[in-house]
Amino acid sequence: MNVVILAAGMGTRLGMPHPKPLTPLADGRSIMRQQLDNLAGGLTDPVVTIVVGFHAEEVMRHAPEARFVYNERYEQTNTSKSLLKALRLVPPGGVLWLNGDVVFDPKLLVKVAAMVEADRSFVCVNTEACGEEEVKYTASADGLVQKLSKSVVDGLGEAVGINYIASADRATLVEHLEGCTDTDYFERGIESAIETAGLPVLALSISEFFVVEVDFAGDLERANVEVGKTVTSAA
Repeated sequence: MNVVILAAGMGTRLGMPHPKPLTPLADGRSIMRQQLDNLAGGLTDPVVTIVVGFHAEEVMRHAPEARFVYNERYEQTNTSKSLLKALRLVPPGGVLWLNGDVVFDPKLLVKVAAMVEADRSFVCVNTEACGEEEVKYTASADGLVQKLSKSVVDGLGEAVGINYIASADRATLVEHLEGCTDTDYFERGIESAIETAGLPVLALSISEFFVVEVDFAGDLERANVEVGKTVTSAA
């Protein structure tokens, strides 16, 4: 199973001196290490490729079991170009990818794995109220994503940064990522493929599970509260 973690960015909003995926959590693991542990425990033989850029060598030392793709233009580009690099280089087939700052309940991978097995493109979403910074979505009556961006008005909820492109849809997404500007997020590539190529992307609700993208200090606090529960129960 191809898995890509997008970890090239500088993460300036969190204000840390190191790459955001290396931010330590309450259980002593970094954000990236909890991702890698979750993936190894929840998926069958995942082949993980990490897109690196900012402090690339530091990230690579942190995950010796992974493969790596280098986005040498990490200071000028956003996640659309990091994902594009990965999709051009990882082995054929469908690709599950996640942002390098997502802290999540590993149990959600049971639901994700079932959809990956069906090889159907999806975006993981929750239906919580979300703010201006979050990527929001709208969907059709049959559950397919229609709009996907931070600027969506009257969104149904938030896209949480865990996504899958089916093997049959991969070339279409690559084409639309190529058409993105350097500053576009990868969601723009998905939205463009939906709008102009009719790409069928399911809004996969994982609302019953904890997941947070750590952009700001408050997000990190939420993540640590949840991680702390696990540490306490394990003790």
